[in-house]
Amino acid sequence: MMNSFDQAYHNLCRTVLEKGKSKDDRTNTGTLSVFGHQMRFDLSKGFPLLTTKKVSFKLVATELIWFMRGDTNIKYLLKYNNNIWNEWAFLKWIESEEYNGPDMTDFGHRALVDDAFNAQYQEQVQIFKHRILTDNDFATKFGDLGNVYGKQWRNFETKNGSTDQLSEVIHSIKTNPTSRRHIISAWNPGEIDTMALPPCHTMFQFYVHDNKLSCQLYQRSADIFLGVPFNIASYSLLTHLIARECGLEVGEFIHTLGDAHIYSNHVDAINEQLSRESFAPPSLKINSDKSLFELEYEDFEIVNYKAHPAIKAPIAV
Repeated sequence: MMNSFDQAYHNLCRTVLEKGKSKDDRTNTGTLSVFGHQMRFDLSKGFPLLTTKKVSFKLVATELIWFMRGDTNIKYLLKYNNNIWNEWAFLKWIESEEYNGPDMTDFGHRALVDDAFNAQYQEQVQIFKHRILTDNDFATKFGDLGNVYGKQWRNFETKNGSTDQLSEVIHSIKTNPTSRRHIISAWNPGEIDTMALPPCHTMFQFYVHDNKLSCQLYQRSADIFLGVPFNIASYSLLTHLIARECGLEVGEFIHTLGDAHIYSNHVDAINEQLSRESFAPPSLKINSDKSLFELEYEDFEIVNYKAHPAIKAPIAV
């Protein structure tokens, strides 16, 4: 048997494998791609952390806390050994005049095919991470990713100043739950060129009915193997947190994808995952009365999470 959460994700994978069109991409890796797909997750039936491969809730939760705090520097993430944004900050360092190590050009591809280079690359990454964590000036200069998600959620620049979208949406849900304007946008056209990576999950909207809060995310670009399992868990967690903050129960998380793609070097990994049966989904506990803005990773608990082992695949930078 396949639980409904894993089934929705597996259906997406099979759709792209069977109907996807070959498409070039920014990373020069190559993809199979479809345009337009939607998944629905009933959050009353458990927490949608996939079970056909292990997904790190720690990485999901610490990244979400980072977003919610309006932080854009990877130092916070590295304190939790969360490395998912490292490549973009590392690129900033190696392209600077301050970098004097071995040539790291095209490190994302070279590290996959050249063992000697990969050893050098890993050494430089460790040096970089250590300096981010121990040297505040270095972290300020090279750890910041520009005006990425946290900046847009909490300090979206407008012609009249800036807007704390997250606080305003919470206030709106509490005071006018039937509104159709419970929206947060990470896509700020005027600041795209100031971001290490333009936002892939671009806009989300909340919906209140029958004392339940639902969330729909529009994701313009979806890396199905590496990114989407994290995105499902992240926005499901956010829905739980906003519902809790507003005194509501959880409804659905609806995930709408634009360019949904499988990288050519992820196909074998996807097929391995599709060969697995799922387990019952886990549940989420929040062991604190703190406000959403004060919660720490240690306040969260995932209960009864049984999953198949993680499957490694290269990230496209």
